[in-house]
Amino acid sequence: MLVTGLVAVFFGPLEMYCFYLFSEGGAFHYEGFRFGTFMFGNLAAQIMGYYFIAAVLLPFGYGLMRLRSWARHLALALLQFWIVAGLPLVSAFFFVLLGSKELAWPVVLLAGVLAAASYVALPGLAIRFFNHPGTKRCFQEQEQCTWLERIPVPVLGLGYVEAFFVLILHAQIYFNSIFPLFGRWVTGLWGIVWIDLAILSTLALLWATIRLKRWAWWGLLSLFGLMTCSYSVTLLSSSWMDILAALNLPAYELAFLQGVPIHGFHLAILAGIPFLLVLILILRTRPYFIARPE
Repeated sequence: MLVTGLVAVFFGPLEMYCFYLFSEGGAFHYEGFRFGTFMFGNLAAQIMGYYFIAAVLLPFGYGLMRLRSWARHLALALLQFWIVAGLPLVSAFFFVLLGSKELAWPVVLLAGVLAAASYVALPGLAIRFFNHPGTKRCFQEQEQCTWLERIPVPVLGLGYVEAFFVLILHAQIYFNSIFPLFGRWVTGLWGIVWIDLAILSTLALLWATIRLKRWAWWGLLSLFGLMTCSYSVTLLSSSWMDILAALNLPAYELAFLQGVPIHGFHLAILAGIPFLLVLILILRTRPYFIARPE
């Protein structure tokens, strides 16, 4: 974790150089590259991802090496978060790899196996390791219980999901501020307004979640229930060309993305599964909010 976090810290600023490569005069410049285009948003999302990885893994790496019990607690919560966010992230990485590279079938098969292992096998092994009685004793002997450890692991995992959702909402601003609103796409300034409202609501609920406020559970169920319906209905009622039209892409990107064999219902499934997992996680955490521990 520590090494991966350090690598992310290194590549975060370095990735910004790609903006020069795609800007006018750069090696990969094309007409229309600007804020709001697909490639600009893709680069910005990658940079945000690097900093998110660094912010998450560096404290964990340090805490685990120092045998801090809060690090084990947060690691288990992170694995709960990965159950929700891992599937869309691994799937997106796998399909982008296939779409951007000409790979031989053995390489594709190996990439698929590694992608599946990273979502299912490795997290399962990590959960068994951190829950092993010997591991628990190793960490518990070092220090007393902190306030962070008094927050149940599923609730902390839910907090990670909320923080990541705030990051996703910010990333949408780079893609023409596109926002699904129960069957239609809102873009531009009004798209940012709706995104901003969703961000503020999620941040308020994140604060209330880690404090185990009872109203936070109802707020989370309402917010993610509405977002699930909004994303699903809008994607199901949209064709791939409708989505591209809402993104308002330059001719080069439009010609490239038009050939992608994908439809709105594919994206509805890809977005609907993690939203469904979030709702399941919210339902699982209900006892912690209704019967608050002293």
